[in-house]
Amino acid sequence: MAPLRLRIDGRTFRDSDNREVTLHGINAAADAKFPAAPDIPSHVAENFLDGDNVSFVNRPFSVDDAATHFARLRGWGYNTIRYIFTWEAIEHAGPGIYDEEWIRHTIAVLRVAKGFGFYIFMDPHQDVWSRFSGGSGAPMWTLYACGLNPKTFDVTEGALVHNTYPEPAEFPKMIWATNYTRLVCQVMFTLFFGGKDFAPKAIIDGKNIQDYLQDHFIAACGQLARRIREAGDLEHNPIVGWESLNEPNRGLISYQDLSVIPTEQKLQKGTSPTAWQAILTGSGRACEIDTWDFGGMGPYKSGTALIDPEGETAWLPSDYDDSHYGWKRDPAWKLGECLWAQHGVWDPATDTLLKKDHFGKDPKNGVTINYEYFTNHYYMAHYRKYRDMVRGIFPDALMFFQPPVLEIPPSLKGTEDDDPNMIFAPHFYDGITLLTKKWNRVWNIDVFGVLRGKYLTPAFAIKIGETAIRNCFANQLTAIRQEGNDYMGVHPCVFTEIGIPYDMDDKYAYKTGDYSSQIAALDANHFALEESKANGFALWTYVVTNTHQWGDQWNGEDLSIYSLNDKPLSNSTFSGNASRSSLDMNSPSFSEAQSSETLQVSPENLQKSLLSESMSATSTNGDSQGLRAAEAFVRPTPVAAHGDISSYGFDLRNCTFKLALKAPGPTKEDAPTVVYLPQFHFPAGQTDIQISSGKWTISTEDANGAAMQILKWYHAGGDQTLMVKGVVRKQGAALGVEEDEGYLRQCQRQACTMM
Repeated sequence: MAPLRLRIDGRTFRDSDNREVTLHGINAAADAKFPAAPDIPSHVAENFLDGDNVSFVNRPFSVDDAATHFARLRGWGYNTIRYIFTWEAIEHAGPGIYDEEWIRHTIAVLRVAKGFGFYIFMDPHQDVWSRFSGGSGAPMWTLYACGLNPKTFDVTEGALVHNTYPEPAEFPKMIWATNYTRLVCQVMFTLFFGGKDFAPKAIIDGKNIQDYLQDHFIAACGQLARRIREAGDLEHNPIVGWESLNEPNRGLISYQDLSVIPTEQKLQKGTSPTAWQAILTGSGRACEIDTWDFGGMGPYKSGTALIDPEGETAWLPSDYDDSHYGWKRDPAWKLGECLWAQHGVWDPATDTLLKKDHFGKDPKNGVTINYEYFTNHYYMAHYRKYRDMVRGIFPDALMFFQPPVLEIPPSLKGTEDDDPNMIFAPHFYDGITLLTKKWNRVWNIDVFGVLRGKYLTPAFAIKIGETAIRNCFANQLTAIRQEGNDYMGVHPCVFTEIGIPYDMDDKYAYKTGDYSSQIAALDANHFALEESKANGFALWTYVVTNTHQWGDQWNGEDLSIYSLNDKPLSNSTFSGNASRSSLDMNSPSFSEAQSSETLQVSPENLQKSLLSESMSATSTNGDSQGLRAAEAFVRPTPVAAHGDISSYGFDLRNCTFKLALKAPGPTKEDAPTVVYLPQFHFPAGQTDIQISSGKWTISTEDANGAAMQILKWYHAGGDQTLMVKGVVRKQGAALGVEEDEGYLRQCQRQACTMM
């Protein structure tokens, strides 16, 4: 067994030298959500409904191209990969039929990644259940197993699917996420987490549909895990852990009244049916449904729309050939009828809602269910089964635990589930920017504070001015991290998704090359991560096939830091490639960094502040092709800190990086504090470094072709500080507006009147 490269010590990660590690990560890659053969991004209808005959081989990229992409990401400072895969990629052909070719491909790609020194954790990704319900994740056959008919989801609005939308280019922005509150997702997640309680008649192959779905999902992930274990050279290096199911959802579980929109449902866009209306249209009935739009201050009702399926239903017809996948459905579960009608929720003869609170109480004990109860009982029951599968194969695996998004985490503190090898893995997006696709420098909203009842009225949650907005993001992330600590116990916190849309302002940047809004938004998110004292993050996302027309090739999203249509940056490089021959050997910087006298920490080299001489900036080997707003995401990071990090952060506007830590004693010669120092911001010879003690070196390290500029700091024990000042570039001027107090008060009054 390979030795542990990464271990957990309370709320921190530690390497083999006991240095604190920060996971500076990226999601790779978002186009792993859809097949490579045939290539079916979400705007393509051809072959879409042939879900059995697909292949995900060459996702996230081919083995031949993997080194190029990993070198690129490593050179940009990333040390962590959240590796995206889907249940569909493993088991698309039918229950129990695994795609061993894709598994071999995945192992081959992971072996390439190993050569670049990444920490990798595996993410079983899903969005609104599957591609066939408007997202990604589960195989198509799971929908058939639940009695649903993917061919009629469009006419019934059981799900809004980009692939079947009449004009794919006109697919509404971010409407895909509303599928969580439409019929198909409500059915699938209810059955996946609570089928035994809320659909006891749903028996297939002698199992309730809950166990049937969960067992297949866990077995499919287990097949991949076992094959990785059998490979013999990937445990701990590069794979350090496994994440739980991405963005789990309750379905209908905890709904107290199916005829009203739950008060906690904050996302409403397009048609916004109640669960009862979704049931009716899913059974072919016409309904007049409220429509909503998303404005600067959130969702607002915009009108109504008549949805008339004209008798078409989202359920499989009674004459469907149910033998295709080889399962045996219990005779009590009838095709051609709504499953909820079969459980007495409503009467199809009179279209009467009979049990509006069918999903509101736990039938085992009569307890009223809320989202917190769902998480602690229904979700945790699944997580334990998944965790035990992983640990049965990889006993030392770190478990990245992801509860439902922005919901209260489960109460694990002090229980058997308070696992010392568990990481709290929440997500965070600035919803205003994500949904409006605009960066508003004037105001934003403390969404998490509103969700937790922090304000008497949402008007008090408005934050005015860019400084307040940045601090608001930081406060939200800090509160999320602390909430995990309060409910789950002391564990590291890694935000496994965070990011910004690049196609802001009707793709203004693509027409002009001006990415100032994207830089500002992305820098605000990174500032929040640094201020929150999270132990790491994985930015969403890297997509090798991103284009200006179709973005990330999925549901109109465009969050990739890389695009095929963006031009190389001029006169700059983002990976350190300076050779020794390019150094001015007479400069103070060279003598400080290279001379033998700096190999020892002594009183004579305390409180050094050295301004380096000019260094040649002619190096051009850095891979800057396709970078977008890289000023904000290619940023200095403490890779490994000798001691405990007290704080760190990068001030982009002033190009200044600060790190404070508390060290147990002097650093060892072979285990200094290490900081990734991007050459773009900190060109060698044009960097001012101030340290509280010790000495430093700057060098270019090569990881299998990925060149990185690294600062190594050899310091004394106790409280220590490092400050590095680089080159302030013109782009930084776009990161703020002068905030005249009178102007801000005027904006606040306008915002409040809109509430």
